[in-house]
Order: sequence, then structure tokens, then C-alpha cells
Amino acid sequence: MHNLLKRILSSIILVPLVFYFIISGSYFLLFFTSICFLISCYEWHVMTKNKKYYIYGFFFLFVSFYTFYQVAFELTLVFFVILVCILTDIGGYVFGNFFKGPKLTSISPKKTYSGMIGGYFFSLIGILIIFNLSDYSQINIKTFLFIILISTISQIGDLIISYFKRLAKVKDTGKILPGHGGLLDRIDGMIFTFPLVYIVDLNNIFNL
Repeated sequence: MHNLLKRILSSIILVPLVFYFIISGSYFLLFFTSICFLISCYEWHVMTKNKKYYIYGFFFLFVSFYTFYQVAFELTLVFFVILVCILTDIGGYVFGNFFKGPKLTSISPKKTYSGMIGGYFFSLIGILIIFNLSDYSQINIKTFLFIILISTISQIGDLIISYFKRLAKVKDTGKILPGHGGLLDRIDGMIFTFPLVYIVDLNNIFNL
């Protein structure tokens, strides 16, 4: 419970700050993106130095943050993606700790099937509440599929970073964020989601 409160408080502070930089755009967005990129690179360096896949991580992070920067100019789309990823993470954490149950994979022993379901549940219900869609009949099937897709990629990204942490024998990628660990612990799903959004151009497909 104490750790959950820290996660919630840090999110309350961080999310408005992130949205401020995105909305400000221009040099503010570039500065924010660059700082996050450098912090992520440092955490990756500390976690994987002397590993054979070390250099590939930097290339992926560059591609990921570049695509985020490009997508960030579509405000509705970038906010939608970030909110789905955050809600997925919160849902996975809450359901996983409350219901527990069978483990999802040996890659990350704390991940459970209940957590996976919670990720989908929170992202769907959370978006409904945020966008004030109280009538389920108003949900567009494309929007529903978009949420499921983003939530799925976000959870896969979480597992991938967990896999590298397991190889490095560390619990967190860093200590910069209270209740979350490192920056990569917080954005593990997003760094995999934004390249997909950029490549597939979901903004046009789903008319967001």
C-alpha cells in the first residue's frame, strides 16, 4: 500500500509536468524529450554494460524517442496513448497485488494473469471515464481496438524490460522516480508503443 501511494503521488506530479512540455511544444518539447532520452540511455548503460546487446539498446531508444517526438505534435493521439499506457500499468499493479493468482511468465515472477486483465480493464474503463463516455453504446469499435492494441504493446514492453532487468540481476532500472524505480521502469511500455503508433499511423486509421 505504501508503494502504491508513492506511485500515485509521483504520477500526480509527473503526468501534468509531461503534458505541460508536450503542449508547450517547440524547444520545450525538444528539451524534455532530450533529457528523458539521456536518462534512459544512462539507465540502459548501467544495467547492460559489458553485455553483447548493449549497443542495440541505444539505437532502439533513439528510434523510440524520435517517434515520440514526432507523434507528440498530434496532441489528442499522444495524450490518448500515454493515458492508456499509464492506466494499463496502474491496472496491472492493482489487480496483480490484490487478486494475485497464476504467474503470467517466468520472465517477470510478479506478473500475473490477473494483472494482465487489470491492465486491460483499467485502460478501457479509465478512458471511458476520462472522455465521459457513460453510455457503452457510444464506444467506437476502432477506439476499442486501439485501446486493446496499445495496452497489449505496453504490457509486452513491460515484460521485455523486465527480461533485461532479470538478465542484469537488478530490481529496478534506477531510483529517480519514487515508487517506480528508474525512468525506464516508468516508460517501459511507452517506448515500444510510440514506434508502432508512428509506423502504422494510427492517427489516420482511428480518426483520433
